[in-house]
Amino acid sequence: MTLAGAASLAGNGRTITFGLFLALVCVTLAITVWARMHTDGADDFYAGGRVFSGPQNGLALAGDYMSAASFLGIAGIISLSGYDGFLYSIGFLVAWLPALLIVELMRNTGRFTMADVLAQRVRRQSSVRIAAAVSTVTVSVFYLIAQMVGAGALIALLLGVRPGATFLGMSANTAEVMTIVVVGALMICYVTFGGMKGTTWVQIVKAALLMFGATLMTVLVLGRFGFDLSRLLGAAAGASGKGHAFLEPGLKYGREVTGHSSRTLFNKLDFVSLALALVLGTAGLPHVVTRFYTVKDARAARTSVNWAIGLVGAFYLMTIALGFGATALVGRREILAHDPAGNTAAPLLARELGRHVAGRIGGDVMLAFVASVAFATILAVVAGLVMASATSLAHDYFGNVLMLGRPRERQEVAVARFAAFLIGSVAIVLAVFAKHLNVAFLVALAFAMAASANLPAIVFALFWRRFNAAGTVAGIYGGLAASIVLVAFSPVVSGKVDPVTGQSLSLFPRGVDFHWFPLDNPGLVSIPFGFLCAVAGTFLGRDGTDPERYTELSVRSLTGAGAR
Repeated sequence: MTLAGAASLAGNGRTITFGLFLALVCVTLAITVWARMHTDGADDFYAGGRVFSGPQNGLALAGDYMSAASFLGIAGIISLSGYDGFLYSIGFLVAWLPALLIVELMRNTGRFTMADVLAQRVRRQSSVRIAAAVSTVTVSVFYLIAQMVGAGALIALLLGVRPGATFLGMSANTAEVMTIVVVGALMICYVTFGGMKGTTWVQIVKAALLMFGATLMTVLVLGRFGFDLSRLLGAAAGASGKGHAFLEPGLKYGREVTGHSSRTLFNKLDFVSLALALVLGTAGLPHVVTRFYTVKDARAARTSVNWAIGLVGAFYLMTIALGFGATALVGRREILAHDPAGNTAAPLLARELGRHVAGRIGGDVMLAFVASVAFATILAVVAGLVMASATSLAHDYFGNVLMLGRPRERQEVAVARFAAFLIGSVAIVLAVFAKHLNVAFLVALAFAMAASANLPAIVFALFWRRFNAAGTVAGIYGGLAASIVLVAFSPVVSGKVDPVTGQSLSLFPRGVDFHWFPLDNPGLVSIPFGFLCAVAGTFLGRDGTDPERYTELSVRSLTGAGAR
């Protein structure tokens, strides 16, 4: 299959793919309209009325977690980096372990947001809620950028747009930018009109479709190699251009640099930093935390987790076949030709599998289905992220700070809808500038921020009797500031150059270099710094602790008594 043939979706093939894509968008919009008709008041808008069952919320939770980074980014990294790319899958899967210890406790003690939990421990709630809102919005926006970058690359492939080509009179670059804008507009629409109820149902539908699509592709890939995993890995290594090194660690992370011991050390530390961010970040992600407020009790929350673990575990195991299968059947050169970051590896694999089974039409249909499911994945996740951010701004800042905890429900929901528009607009602008970065890497940065800013405050609020408002605020702002500053002055933003091609691998072009922090991911430094700030703030702060509040929170978190 030539590059021109792979990139061109002409005639009936383009009609089929684009038609299925529009049909899925219409279905999600119909769900949003239905949800708007059944949304009344803050409880419905923020928590979906708490009417979802454990299995339903488990599907939605898995849908939140299996984002564009999972389906597009991880498959892309594995297809280009082999073994090292698979470490992303392991990190995302293991991340459920600390999350399991925390999310149910938070669900029992909160109402709508993370700040509800943190504020119960302290007398001065305003400063805590403001800090929690700032952190929630910042982490969510970085996560949003990753999803929207993935959408741009995906739809460019779906429409047959490649570098040097045009679509509807637009260049490839302009078409990708317009895709990001359209995705942003749709996510704003979902949250503004559908609220948490609409967002949850979109997640449920998307999770079911994604699991079906991933399972089908995995079976087809393994079938091409006689269901022999070693044959698949061998073929991938042969097509990678890296030989057996493709199946060994060190191709992307922890690389040995001959004659540069310091660079070798930093490469190994960067891998440790990435692993910490992935494993510890999940429990601090705002949209994952708010998902547990949609069920009626702690038992349903536990059922949600059980379902989510099963679905997520199966999915990340399947990314092995998706990533290595893309290398073996599509080829490294073609993947790079479509997107240097590898974000289109899974859709390209889907087209190759479909063509093998049913010719050109089969390839077009398979690409249409997989690309549409991936696009639904992006829409659902970005809606959940915007929902979490809008809820925090409206409930924590407007309702409990500006309105002193006595807002009118209608006012608060109106503010949440406006906040969704504002946050979505900011994410659109930022995503345009970051559209050439790998989405899995962008998500890893968001995980590092969540682990650095939110996790220390959550852990100490639940388990440390002496913890106070000053410690909460210091931990959140300290961890957040450290992660942002370190990323800004890291090789991700400037100074990173491909030693082979000489092209810039950073956000800024070659020749711009102001980095001084040697690691790509800040987690190794920013996460301990966040915990240290929380401890220092607790001991140095003048506000005292309230033992009765801690006792009440402990009982509620462990038993669910009094949970709303």
